[in-house]
Amino acid sequence: MNENRVPRREPNPPPQQQQRRSEMRVRPTGPIVPSANVSGHALMCVIAIMSFLACLTLGGVSMVRATAQSWQSQISREITIQIKPDDNLDMERALADARDLALTFSGTTGGTIIDRAATARLLEPWLGGGLDLNELPVPRLVVVTIDESNPPDFAAMRKALTETIPQAFLDDHRTWVDRLVAMASTTTMIGTGVLVLVFSAMVLTVVFATRGALSGNRHIVEVLHFVGAEASFVAAEFQKHFLRISLKGAGAGGLLAALSFALASFWQSQTLATPETDQATALFGTFAIGYTGYLGIFGIIVVIALLTTLTARLTVMRTIYEIDLIRSDPGRTDTFQG
Repeated sequence: MNENRVPRREPNPPPQQQQRRSEMRVRPTGPIVPSANVSGHALMCVIAIMSFLACLTLGGVSMVRATAQSWQSQISREITIQIKPDDNLDMERALADARDLALTFSGTTGGTIIDRAATARLLEPWLGGGLDLNELPVPRLVVVTIDESNPPDFAAMRKALTETIPQAFLDDHRTWVDRLVAMASTTTMIGTGVLVLVFSAMVLTVVFATRGALSGNRHIVEVLHFVGAEASFVAAEFQKHFLRISLKGAGAGGLLAALSFALASFWQSQTLATPETDQATALFGTFAIGYTGYLGIFGIIVVIALLTTLTARLTVMRTIYEIDLIRSDPGRTDTFQG
């Protein structure tokens, strides 16, 4: 046997096979920050709950403010002429004369006489049905609409009505308007205060929940920093992770709040003329929050997402800063751990 025989070389595989083998050697990569863990799910639930409460409060405040403004506008653009019955008074003629006299003043836009049937319906909740107004000394009403920007001279109108029809009394609702404005302002202030408290609680909860979730992933920040990853790269990775979590949580809470208002509005529209709906409508108005309310819900979602992302970035940067301080002075380890 020839010991110096050169071993035979295997022919080189074709380029396509080499490329396939090199691709097969590439290990699948995973996300640097775990895409799902216990802290992430807990933070998402906290964000969803706080977003839902904040959106509900915002919608409630806007609904109360709109209802108060509607009440104020309805009272401000109408005045009432009340005529008391009298044995020597032709009520129908007196009603027509009072309406015509009121329309002669500048600032009035229209007048309507409340007929007997409408008057009976107004008294029905208190006196029951089947009323005979001829047997009761029930005053009759004339509703006069006015121009809110240019109201008439109420004192002159009251004097002219008293001289023409002594049984007539003009109610311009100014006392009720003043009380309603005060009540609306107080209600709006209380609602705004509640909204500020809820939003502050939401901010603090989201901040501390985000920091708590990041503290459980501190080892990831340390490993990435030790292998040479830049602080901006590490912060960007955590930003993207917590941005997804915050968008899912805030979006779920905001969508649930918007759906609640939509369902309440649908229920109200489907149960009109029922005692429950009438009372709820008289007290709260319509449950529709309008496009401004939905824009406010979207704004809360954006604020929560930005707040969570900013908190994650600041926490990661602070963690890296602490790691650098500990590496430069190991004696500070206990200080930062405490």
